[in-house]
Amino acid sequence: MEGGRGLVQGAGRRGPGRRCRRLRGAKRVTGAGGGADPSQQRRLRARCGEESGQIAAAAAGAMFSFKPPKATFRSYLPPQPEEKITPEPRLKKLEPVLLPGEIVVNEVNFVRKCIATDTNQDDLWGKLICSNFKISFVTDDPMPLQKFHYKNLLLGEHDVALTCIEQIVTVNDTKRKQKVLGPNQKLKFNPTELIIYCKDFRIVRFRFDEAGPESAKKVCLAIAHYSQPADLQLLFAFEYVGKKYHNPAKKVNGIDPGGGGGGSSGSSSQQTPLFETYSDWDREMKRTGASEWRVCSVNEGYMISTCLPEYFVVPSSLADQDLKLFSPHFTGRRMPMWCWNHSNGSALVRMASIKEPLQQRKIDQRICNAITRSHPQRSDVYKSDLDKSLPNIQDIQAAFLKLKQLCVNEPFEETEEKWLSSLENSHWLEYVRLLLKHSAELVYMLDSKHVSVVLQEEEGRDLSCCVASLVQVMLDPFFRTITGFQSLIQKEWVMAGYPFLDRCNHLKKSDKESPLFLLFLDCAWQLLQQYPSAFEFSEAYLTILYDSTRISLFGTFLFNSPHQRVKQSTEFAISRNIQLGDEKGLKFPSVWDWSLQHTARDRMLFHSPLYIGKSAPCVHRGGMVKSFKRSKKNYSSTLRGLPPSLKNGIISEPDFLPRRNSLILKLKPDFLQHTDHHANGMEQYFREWFSKPVDLHGVLLPRLSGTQIKLWKLCYFRWVPEAQINRGGFITAFHKISLLADEVEWLHRSLRQQHHHGSPPSLVNASELEQSRMYFRASGLKDTSATPEFLSSSFPFSPVGNLCRRSILGTPLSKFLSGAKIWLSTETLANED
Repeated sequence: MEGGRGLVQGAGRRGPGRRCRRLRGAKRVTGAGGGADPSQQRRLRARCGEESGQIAAAAAGAMFSFKPPKATFRSYLPPQPEEKITPEPRLKKLEPVLLPGEIVVNEVNFVRKCIATDTNQDDLWGKLICSNFKISFVTDDPMPLQKFHYKNLLLGEHDVALTCIEQIVTVNDTKRKQKVLGPNQKLKFNPTELIIYCKDFRIVRFRFDEAGPESAKKVCLAIAHYSQPADLQLLFAFEYVGKKYHNPAKKVNGIDPGGGGGGSSGSSSQQTPLFETYSDWDREMKRTGASEWRVCSVNEGYMISTCLPEYFVVPSSLADQDLKLFSPHFTGRRMPMWCWNHSNGSALVRMASIKEPLQQRKIDQRICNAITRSHPQRSDVYKSDLDKSLPNIQDIQAAFLKLKQLCVNEPFEETEEKWLSSLENSHWLEYVRLLLKHSAELVYMLDSKHVSVVLQEEEGRDLSCCVASLVQVMLDPFFRTITGFQSLIQKEWVMAGYPFLDRCNHLKKSDKESPLFLLFLDCAWQLLQQYPSAFEFSEAYLTILYDSTRISLFGTFLFNSPHQRVKQSTEFAISRNIQLGDEKGLKFPSVWDWSLQHTARDRMLFHSPLYIGKSAPCVHRGGMVKSFKRSKKNYSSTLRGLPPSLKNGIISEPDFLPRRNSLILKLKPDFLQHTDHHANGMEQYFREWFSKPVDLHGVLLPRLSGTQIKLWKLCYFRWVPEAQINRGGFITAFHKISLLADEVEWLHRSLRQQHHHGSPPSLVNASELEQSRMYFRASGLKDTSATPEFLSSSFPFSPVGNLCRRSILGTPLSKFLSGAKIWLSTETLANED
């Protein structure tokens, strides 16, 4: 009001002054003229007084008026930038995206996420949050040096699921202390840094230099507590599914949180049988032509064995009474369980060992006779003792730890000189080779000798899962499709009682941790990279599938057996007053509901552009199912021009030529270590197989020479910046082939439109263009799109900000090839950059 009043008074002073000066001027003019007109002087005085009264009244009105006066001040100075507001109000608005049942248990502001160890100029500032599902770093800062990143709908770009955390290390720089945090431990110092070691080989670092010391300590203790739950029911999946029953209308990403156990959402999940019902097993029997076998329900309600499914397949000649009589003599009561049938009648069976030596021979004889009678030719039974033929789970775990230490050991460059020898000493690739070799030998027994094979293992739920799955992948092309591969895992791993809870160590207290499932995926990847046109799925699919075992939301990889899922979820439902009705336990989401994790576009990365499909049988829920038929002469000519392994898009080794006979000499020493009477027949079988072109829809045998068994770099190296090849790796070939395949599809659609509608082939509507199944799409004919800048050997993952190492653009070798005159130390190269 003061300013307004002064402004009005100033205007009033200016106004009457001008009028009075005019009046005085008029007097002077009149005086100069020798006289004044009295009437003119009276008019000027009256006008001046009237205007002065009006201005005074206006000033008085402005003082008591509620309407602000119009400002007349005009500044000619340039506008000054406003002072920056403190970041606190902005950070308070940074909130994580929470799923149903997810709650924030602790958080801290002003946290810095480290991007590299040699500089902090690219570090990100934000809020670190711990929930009962994940740790989440929320920031407004863009990720530096990254033009593409793989997106998961359940986890943000900077999120880590609690079940993916391997170790938590807190550091105090000033006191030079560090501590590995356990679930119930105290922290006696205020941490300045938090390092998270993840089970997928990531290392994530956070700094608390600007954060409150007590808040930083509390969030570290919360992460340690919630990442190591004391009980299975404390895993997030229970809270997540509980919300479905309390609030059925609640959806996540447009999907029902319950998911019906894995059959209601996602393009592939609708076709993936879960083998929880009698009909699923019956359809699989009919698909493989197992006419002399039957689905038994003797274990309904898990009355016989808690580590077998309620329904499984046994020889028709074995009555339920026999199974009840024999079951107590098997370890874990795991009776013989049918896996798969060859078209020649031979079957693949798995079972646990018999505990009592006195009963062993009698029961063995009875089981073998029943399997023999189920064979059309009444062939013999070949028994494979996996405990004697393959490494145990402890050896596999030790090899994996050595491999992991080799891949995440800091600094990376210090291990480079001895890297190959260290990799060999880890024995990981040796175990991959052994599994593939043993599986190939069993393929010979089933396919060539026409005998049924029984896989025997002490508990029958570890190595037998790997071997049974690999044998079926090699023999049955249906299991090389996405739907078939998922049904295989559901049948041979989930329902067969593979102890995912213990082997993945979700509760961080199992002494039986072992990466058997990863080993199987690695073996499947070896076959994929040797015969890419035989598999519908890509290596990105296998990698993402492995990552899904570390997300504690899906019931698929959470339990030791189907019985444990039913028991634990029923107890949880009772404690939460959830009415289950006729349901057997809670219905957890299935990992096969890929739409929960990925958009439709991102799911296209699962498909391999190299795949040469065939009208393969599909397992549908209802309707007729075609029996499986093999074609002996349906050889593919594609592999004659396409090498089985493409590295950086370049064909290098002459051994990678299309014909397989060049590899028989390398494979002979591996396959011919048998001294029994099968040796000569096996040698002949493999020699003949490798002398023919590849039948993509027939039997596949692995190449086992040293150069053919490779390290799965996308899975193990994706977080290592030094190992990343910009615009290199297999993804470059994947990109080019995708464009070519999409162009072919584009031409097919154009020709169909011209045939049906008579329109020019170039006029294809947008809806038809969206029908492409390729992630990378051609924009039109003769598309010459260059390799995108965001492509690298780590695609679709990005190591930026996940594994914090020195920011080296290349190894010393790459620097030397780029023009370096002399060999420099790695530290010097880092400083150069």
